[in-house]
Amino acid sequence: MDLAWVSVGALVLAVGLSCTTAVNVGVLAISMAWLVGVYLGDMSVGTVLEGYPTTLLVTLIGVTLLFSVANCNGTLTRITARAVRICRGNAGLLPIIFFFLGMLVATIGPGGTPTSALMAPPAMAVAARAGISPFLMAIMAGNGALAGTLSPFAPTGIVANGVMERIGLGGVEWYTYGYNALAHAAVAFAGFVLFGGLGLFKKGSVVGTVGDDMAQMESKHWLTLAGIVVFIAAVAGFGTHVGMTGLTIAALLVLLRTVDERQAIQGIPWGVILMVTGVTVLVSILERTKGLDLFTTALAGISTPESLAPIVAFGSGIVSVYSSTSGVVLPAFLPLVPSLTESVGNVEALPIAWSMNVGASLVDMSSLSTVGALFLAAAPAGTDTRIMFNALLAWGLSMSIVGAMLCWLLFL
Repeated sequence: MDLAWVSVGALVLAVGLSCTTAVNVGVLAISMAWLVGVYLGDMSVGTVLEGYPTTLLVTLIGVTLLFSVANCNGTLTRITARAVRICRGNAGLLPIIFFFLGMLVATIGPGGTPTSALMAPPAMAVAARAGISPFLMAIMAGNGALAGTLSPFAPTGIVANGVMERIGLGGVEWYTYGYNALAHAAVAFAGFVLFGGLGLFKKGSVVGTVGDDMAQMESKHWLTLAGIVVFIAAVAGFGTHVGMTGLTIAALLVLLRTVDERQAIQGIPWGVILMVTGVTVLVSILERTKGLDLFTTALAGISTPESLAPIVAFGSGIVSVYSSTSGVVLPAFLPLVPSLTESVGNVEALPIAWSMNVGASLVDMSSLSTVGALFLAAAPAGTDTRIMFNALLAWGLSMSIVGAMLCWLLFL
């Protein structure tokens, strides 16, 4: 049997099992890469492991450790509480503030999932006290977090930009971030209007929505905040390595006793990191066996220069509803871009890569995705969670179509 088809089958099986079982797709992908590469492809174990993205691993650990420190010692919670206080008294402003607050926090480093874990409880509690629909608040706050998820400092952004650089599309990190932020802002504010957000401005003042008593900023919080500012300045202003900078600042914060080191290390999303790096190993096997060329041929066969962007946005969105955007979709799909655009002809590669990024990210408010599930779990008492589950699922699925339309407008 053609080894290319075998490697494709291995990837399809890994993605399928990740959607239907609790197994970490990274572990499964590494195992399949070993079996296909060594026992069917006559490769050495060393050759298979050459596909392991060591640089990406260090980057992800550095960033997530720094923001685990900030989360564990309460710094991010205190910053969030003070930002929310700005709009106290106006119900209509609350979802908007949570959108921009989520976008800001996600942009500076944690990414969509950690930011949602931080934002969901206060956002949904505030929605209950202010008489705001929990679904409306989830759409605004969740899309705000996802708007910042492709930041060059955030884990998903690091994954996307790393793959894009590897395929010759580097140096456009902020454009990638900007297009994704624009798409999420568009759907969030459309949902805000569609689901009654404008009517909230007629409610007038909401008393006691945000409590006056907020935990005091202590020296450890100021030190952590200073560390985050230095991290952003070093990476954005001086071009230092994202992962090594994050690791160094995190180590200094631990030495300054701002956090319990064991708690901070436990806060690193090891499962997600293993997922992302493991899938990359299997994708490298597909590249060696020319298995990615089969995907390229299939997509090219149904695409024209005018339809390629929306088709890849829709396809990546549908897969992302049931699978991990950073762990499966982007590492598996983005490497297809150069050969795909060459096969279709008369198409620039960057818009296609951006379409994959945007299409995969827009659906992540689905109740089957981690971000959507976090807001569902934080729904206030009295919420019909079954109705909200179905609403978030419908929203996520519809975003695959909306994403295709947006990418057609943005890139054609």
